Amino acid sequence: MSKAQKDYLPWKECKLGEVVAIISERTSINDASLENYISTENMISNFGGVQIADKLPVANTINSFQKEDVLFSNIRTYFKKVWCSTFSGTVSPDVLVFRANGCDKKFLYYQMCNPEFTEYTVLTSRGAKMPRGDKEAISQYDILLPPLPEQQAIAGVLSSLDDKIDLLHRQNKTLEAMAETLFRQWFVEEADEEWEEKPLSYIANFLNGLACQKFPPQNEIEKLPVLKIRELNNGITEASDWATSNVNQEYIVDLGDIIFAWSASLMVKIWDGEKCVLNQHLFKVTSEKYPKWFYLYWTKHHLDEFIAISKSHATTMGHIKRKDLDNAMVLLPSEKELNQITKIMEPIVEKKIKNYQQLSILKKFRDTLLPKLMSGEVRVGR
Repeated sequence: MSKAQKDYLPWKECKLGEVVAIISERTSINDASLENYISTENMISNFGGVQIADKLPVANTINSFQKEDVLFSNIRTYFKKVWCSTFSGTVSPDVLVFRANGCDKKFLYYQMCNPEFTEYTVLTSRGAKMPRGDKEAISQYDILLPPLPEQQAIAGVLSSLDDKIDLLHRQNKTLEAMAETLFRQWFVEEADEEWEEKPLSYIANFLNGLACQKFPPQNEIEKLPVLKIRELNNGITEASDWATSNVNQEYIVDLGDIIFAWSASLMVKIWDGEKCVLNQHLFKVTSEKYPKWFYLYWTKHHLDEFIAISKSHATTMGHIKRKDLDNAMVLLPSEKELNQITKIMEPIVEKKIKNYQQLSILKKFRDTLLPKLMSGEVRVGR
């Protein structure tokens, strides 16, 4: 042990319930505001925030929370949903409210983001149909509690990473809004009547994915996660399926590829995750002739139309067909005009992709560092 390590103060072994209270402050449904109501569905996984709820629950009373309380989704499928609240409000019965009373608030938040806490909650959950975290068991969760200054230092390091991640997300939202505004200006509001019309299928190749269950991994090395609609929404997780990496290269998806979900929840996205294998019900959109921004935003332009077509199909899972790509028309500027527009649009899309690459690095670093900080393997803030 180095002299620097000896200078650290010892950590205290304790139960989570010794430094945290599980709050149950009931509020009449009549006094609740939809503006600050949070349900499990409104919480975002993996260090996310919350979205605005669109309806209040059917109940007489609901639980209240205060600013800086930690909210935890208490249904086993969604145990990774944790949020350190930035305002006061109310929550559904399936969201537990934790309030620090013997530790730093942000340290508590990161303690509950720790995969070890999630694993413990899963193992001690109760209920057959829809298992939920057991409050008593959660209170008995063993933690190592550093002195307050070190708690704050740990929270500060992790918060700094999350702030950088949040900044990149906000930059990408701004870039996306800018690109969509410019596209609409050029191709909808000020489109040249002399521009040629062509089908969407003319400007890009829409490659449907594999039935990946037919391509299982042959070993633990030559395998990749499977990209399904679920992963397109939530990213690759422990619940993702795996396939062999020995498939045709065209079915491999890399960060920055354009993916179009043509079935169920229709969406078009720049893939921002790790390398994976394209599953059926997803198109990988590419073009040898036209720039990425061009086929990306023309596909997005027709998305509402595709969603309407999907909903009109009398099936349990709406979808679009190849002919719908043929019927969706795009405007083709002259080569000179397209090159001029590309000089403006391409840097926007490339900047978004670079931000996604940075986000991937930062998230992996944070996710690796967090359990090491919580266990004391890595120490900060003497």
